[in-house]
Amino acid sequence: MKRNTRRGNLSMGAFGTVLLLAVVATAAPKYSEWSAPVNLGPVVNSPYFDAVPALSKDGLSLYFVSTRPGGYGGMDIWVSQRATTDSPWGTPVNLGPTVNTPYHDGAPALSRDGHLLFLNSNRPGGVGGWDLWVAARIHTRDDFGWQPPVNLGPAVNSSATEWHPSYFENDDGLPQIHFTTNRAGSFEIYVSELGPGGVWGAAAPVPSLNSPSYEGNAFIRHDGLEVFLTSDRNLPGPWSSNDLFVSTRIDTLAPWSVPANLGPIVNSTSSDNVPSISADGLALVFGSDRSGGYGGSDLYMCTRTKIAGPE
Repeated sequence: MKRNTRRGNLSMGAFGTVLLLAVVATAAPKYSEWSAPVNLGPVVNSPYFDAVPALSKDGLSLYFVSTRPGGYGGMDIWVSQRATTDSPWGTPVNLGPTVNTPYHDGAPALSRDGHLLFLNSNRPGGVGGWDLWVAARIHTRDDFGWQPPVNLGPAVNSSATEWHPSYFENDDGLPQIHFTTNRAGSFEIYVSELGPGGVWGAAAPVPSLNSPSYEGNAFIRHDGLEVFLTSDRNLPGPWSSNDLFVSTRIDTLAPWSVPANLGPIVNSTSSDNVPSISADGLALVFGSDRSGGYGGSDLYMCTRTKIAGPE
């Protein structure tokens, strides 16, 4: 896969390299620890399956997957809206038959500019059983103005399963889509780049994020320096099943660090899945079937504060 290798002058020697890394580290945002997750409540959650969330850039729309009544298929994409980031979430509304089908439609992921909605679906017309699709809209405040989704094609999709897309508008290179697939056997995280002609390149695994265990649901922070994912690798302590992990890197051309478990404050002894980070990096939403919820899986949110460093 051809990568943009624009890094400036890399022949500066050892001292210059250390200085560059120090500058990068200083410029990186620093955050507090995550708060304990809070259930989003019975207006958003239901007695059914509610999971796989995605926040709009302005934080006023929450997209997610649900099997609640009133949909068009087994799983549909719904959206809850609020007037301000301090307002309560409104009653979720189905995105309608332009996006949803009589089949399973889910894993919504918005582009940073809000004009694109990526999803996975097992609807007819794809390459395999589950494929990745994308819908577009003109007005970014219109949550019901989506055009019919288009399949991302055979460079991204395969005869196996493709799930949980995450679109990253890479400022240091080509736009990327990360996703989960079992095309090589176990579920791993893959990435494809969007070429200058609008054609997706061949997808390849991301070695620094994968392991022999389950890896998936990678969601990248808007600056590309932090990624949250789901895994069952090396689960420590009393918390078990799928957990949420985080990995970081010094710049968007560097490899990811070994994913680290978010720990027992965020994770539970139940299954915690498919994290999504807000545009400001201060809120993490995810699905969990932990006790105390309203259904088989509920949506939860935890928060952190920025304690130093510029964006």
